Amino acid sequence: MDALILSCSTGGGHNAAGTAIKEELEVRGHHVTMMDPYELVSHKLAEEVGNIYVKMVQHSPKLFGFVYSLGGIVRNIPGKSPVYYANIRVAKKLRQYLQKSPADVILMPHLYPAELITYLKKKGVLLPPTIFIATDYVCIPFTEETNCDYYVVPGKAQMADFIRRGIPREKLRPYGIPVSRAFDEEIDPMLAREVLGLDPDRYYALLTGGSIGAGDMKKTIQILLRKLKRNKPKGTLIVVCGNNEKLYQHLQKEYMTSKYADKLILIRKTNQMALYMKACDLFLSKPGGLSSTEAAVVKTPYIHMNPIPGCESKNITYFSKTGMSLAVRHPSLELTMALKKLDKPENVQKMRKAQMTNIPQDARSKICDWLEALIERKQKYNDNRKPTITLADW
Repeated sequence: MDALILSCSTGGGHNAAGTAIKEELEVRGHHVTMMDPYELVSHKLAEEVGNIYVKMVQHSPKLFGFVYSLGGIVRNIPGKSPVYYANIRVAKKLRQYLQKSPADVILMPHLYPAELITYLKKKGVLLPPTIFIATDYVCIPFTEETNCDYYVVPGKAQMADFIRRGIPREKLRPYGIPVSRAFDEEIDPMLAREVLGLDPDRYYALLTGGSIGAGDMKKTIQILLRKLKRNKPKGTLIVVCGNNEKLYQHLQKEYMTSKYADKLILIRKTNQMALYMKACDLFLSKPGGLSSTEAAVVKTPYIHMNPIPGCESKNITYFSKTGMSLAVRHPSLELTMALKKLDKPENVQKMRKAQMTNIPQDARSKICDWLEALIERKQKYNDNRKPTITLADW
């Protein structure tokens, strides 16, 4: 199988889902190309598309929430969205790429490439099976205007939302959000600590704002450090700053020469997130679709904080309502109570059970099993469709 995965760098979750599928298919002996379609136009354009999102989330999360809400209004207006038309200029480049490098299947863990594929289909271009992979626990605005062959959704609980928005039921596959095999591999927490150089006898809380270090991290860190110093003499807070260098430098200056220096470990970006989750007693993060799924697969005690208005608000609602996490929307008021709840072993066990019940633990394998069967059927039983326009003609 030759698989093409199209994703964009608007946060790390989309690329992480794509990478998880890529890793699994390659282990099975398939050839996989993963790329940002905007790179076909220029590296500068690809960077700009990612940077617009990152800067808005880091500096103006309320503005992002407004834009997301506006998308919810625009999606109800007949006709295609601005997102669809903005992607047309990249479509010809993608068509040229596919002509030179044909694929057996195209997977898209991001809306923008799905819009590109929809445009190509509208022009009559014959394509291999096209599959959209949702990375949030909601049907995000404009998914319904795409025309993919299949939609992999987080679970059966989300199917109704996609159907309500206009995605045909027969196109839905509730296999879950794929995460890297590093998250579902069993490892003893003490061994994880040994690998990471952490003390086996300390209490560790892990805090991350996602790959871009988003959210009101400074206030949260201040509260957590105070609580750890007061209630857990052997407690340490590990903060993953992601790509937010400004946050990293601020925390270095603010805390590493203070009375909290022995209570804090700062990390920029890490490819060992799975190990840190398994080594720590508590995980706190914004409710990104991927990070939330990773935590549920690891089955770590989980506090959701600082949601970016929009799809993350839906994620935090779903996780907290099903008991897979505790929601803290106002750290100064609610964090202490959440920490107390998770000090009780029975509450931790209840949360882990909810995570196992509500989140597919083997999404990556299920998706790849299905892909192999799909491509095998396609190769075995050619449906003899004739394109009105070929990639070469368009």
